[in-house]
Amino acid sequence: MATSLLRQILPNVKTCNLQVLTIPYSTKLVATKEKDNKITHTGQKFENDDYRMVRFTDREKQVNPNFAIDLINSIPPKPVKERVMWCNGGGGALGHPKVYINLDQPGPKACGYCGLRFVLEHEHH
Repeated sequence: MATSLLRQILPNVKTCNLQVLTIPYSTKLVATKEKDNKITHTGQKFENDDYRMVRFTDREKQVNPNFAIDLINSIPPKPVKERVMWCNGGGGALGHPKVYINLDQPGPKACGYCGLRFVLEHEHH
């Protein structure tokens, strides 16, 4: 029984001599519903017969719908008066190393670490 279950889960693994095998959940493999197989921000989506879907047989697959790139892009570029701006991500333990951003070229420029954008604000006299 346990060997046939392992063959279903891991079809390409060669046989080995197992002394003890404990399966904490039901030995019956249940295919996850298509609606539960949500796509993650990395594009990860398993086929319903993929052995990695076993972890979702007794619970729903949870995916955060708020992808980091969308959250960063929702913040408008910060207008600054200096041609060279620096960003440290907020500083302290939650920040990143200080980087300098050249704003000579037109348009917003993004920090390479955190993605925050800055734009040169021209003064009109």
